[in-house]
Amino acid sequence: MTGSWQLNCPIEIPAETDCVTLAHGEGGRLSRKLIQERIASVLKNEFLETSDDAAQLPRVDGPLALTTDSFVVSPLFFPGGDIGSLAIYGTVNDLAVSGAHPLWLTLALILEEGFPLMLLDRVLQSLAEAASSTAVKIVAGDTKVVPRGAVDGLFINTAGVGKLTEPVPPGPAFLREGDELVVSGPIGQHGIAVLAAREQLQLDPLPHSDCGSLLTAVEQLREALRDRICCLRDATRGGVAAVLQEWAESSGLTLSIDERCVPVTPEVKGMSELLGLDPLHIANEGTMLIAVRQGAGQEAVSVLQSLSKTADARLIGSVKARGVAAVTVKRTLGLEQPLHDPLGSPLPRIC
Repeated sequence: MTGSWQLNCPIEIPAETDCVTLAHGEGGRLSRKLIQERIASVLKNEFLETSDDAAQLPRVDGPLALTTDSFVVSPLFFPGGDIGSLAIYGTVNDLAVSGAHPLWLTLALILEEGFPLMLLDRVLQSLAEAASSTAVKIVAGDTKVVPRGAVDGLFINTAGVGKLTEPVPPGPAFLREGDELVVSGPIGQHGIAVLAAREQLQLDPLPHSDCGSLLTAVEQLREALRDRICCLRDATRGGVAAVLQEWAESSGLTLSIDERCVPVTPEVKGMSELLGLDPLHIANEGTMLIAVRQGAGQEAVSVLQSLSKTADARLIGSVKARGVAAVTVKRTLGLEQPLHDPLGSPLPRIC
């Protein structure tokens, strides 16, 4: 068997008889066996027990939020997470920062012929544990098997539904001069952890991803600050810099941060310097950027620092009248300069 997913597996690859075959995706006995004995048995709940083509969901009062995402991370397993937990937390976080309480997810698995079933079991167990920890239910799904080389082991697609709760943050178009910018924790950890695992770098200590749920942090922050929260965003691909650029474009204002205030772990700082990367451009999977009204920044930091997941939250900048640059950063030596989007992704396939 070939494929980068194999080369990065931390366990011995099993015999062909213990792998996914094309027959597993053709709707017959092996398909039913795969779904019933391996997938539904791990992700079981009252919605999946019916095996219907569509989940019949209870009525919800009020507006809903809907999001969808696909996960193609390489390698599938990395320090601090894997493609399974990443798929759940990534979808839950997208709903949470949009002002919704996550309720239900759909799950589609695209498997490569020859993918070891024992690895699939590990991913499914991780999916189940992450869903349980966020109290979200996987209510429908799909499984496809494609020939060798068509995908890199396993791709996952999700859709998430959540109930919007008032007051819903109005979004970056409603930012005002003086609003303050907060980051929930150290940046760049996920991208560096995936890179280290992909290239099998022998680092000590080994960088770990921040992959995790932001749901509790978002809910406590919204309860404390309510309508003083302008917008929230999990800083995934493109990192904090990409979020700042999007917000600046939407608001027509300049977002300015101080690099000296941005938390960065020694592992991420060292790897970034070695590789010529800027941590502000590196992906996160459990870190968010928050914009709050003027004067509410320190309160937001205090709320976040009371939680273990966001204990290193910091106030990092503010919103100003539009200047020459849409986003600026005051570097370590005190020089303020434009912060641009990278021309391309410095770390592809991180989610």
